[in-house]
Amino acid sequence: MRRRRCSVRVGPPVIVSRDDAAEVGLVLVFPTDLPSFLELIRQHGDAAYSLMFAYASAHSLLITLFAGYAVHSGALNFGTLVVVCWCGTFAGDVIRFWIGRRFGTSWLGSMPRLERTVQIAARLADRHYVWMILFHRYPYGIRGVAGFAYGMSQLPWSTFLALNFVAAGLWSCTIVSAGYAFGHVSEKALSDASSGLAFALLVAFLGISWILSKKLERAVERS
Repeated sequence: MRRRRCSVRVGPPVIVSRDDAAEVGLVLVFPTDLPSFLELIRQHGDAAYSLMFAYASAHSLLITLFAGYAVHSGALNFGTLVVVCWCGTFAGDVIRFWIGRRFGTSWLGSMPRLERTVQIAARLADRHYVWMILFHRYPYGIRGVAGFAYGMSQLPWSTFLALNFVAAGLWSCTIVSAGYAFGHVSEKALSDASSGLAFALLVAFLGISWILSKKLERAVERS
C-alpha cells in the first residue's frame, strides 16, 4: 500500500488591519495603541476598578494619574474612581498600621535598610504625625513604609483612623483630578513640543518628590 505525501505551502505572513479584524470577528487581546487600551478599560470597568483598589492600597501615583486620564477619555467614571482609590489607599495604610502595631520591627530583621527607613518614619510620626499622615502618600521614599511607622509610634488608633480617612480622600481627589486635568491639557496640546513638555513636567514632579523624601530622612537623622 503506497502512502501519499502531502505538502503544505507556507506563504508570506498576512497583515490584518484592525478594521478587517473587526469585520471577520477576530478579537485583538492585546491593544496596540492608547485608544485601544482605553477601550479595553471601558469594556472591563469592574476589573479596572478592582485593580485600581489594589494599586491605590500601595499609593501607586503613576497608575492613579493614568486612571484620571482614563476618566477624561470616558473609560472610567470620576466619582466611582475617586471612591475606589479613597477606600483602597485608606485600607492599605490601615493594614500596614496594624502590622506595625502588632509585630513592631521584628519582621524586618532580614531587611536592615527597610527597617532603618521605617524607624526614621516612626520618629518623624511621633513629632509631626498630623502633617505626616496628610502628606506621606506623595513623596516616593516615605509612602510605602509610613503606615508601618505609624503603628510603631505612640499614635492612638482613633487618631490615626480619623486623620488617615481625611488624608486618603484628599490624595484620591488630588491625584485623580490631576490625571483628569492632564488629559484635558493633552487633548488640546497636539504638537510634539507640548507632549514633550508634559512628560518633562511629570519627570520633574517625581524627581522633586524623591528629593523631598530624602531631605525629610536627613532632617530626622540630624535631630
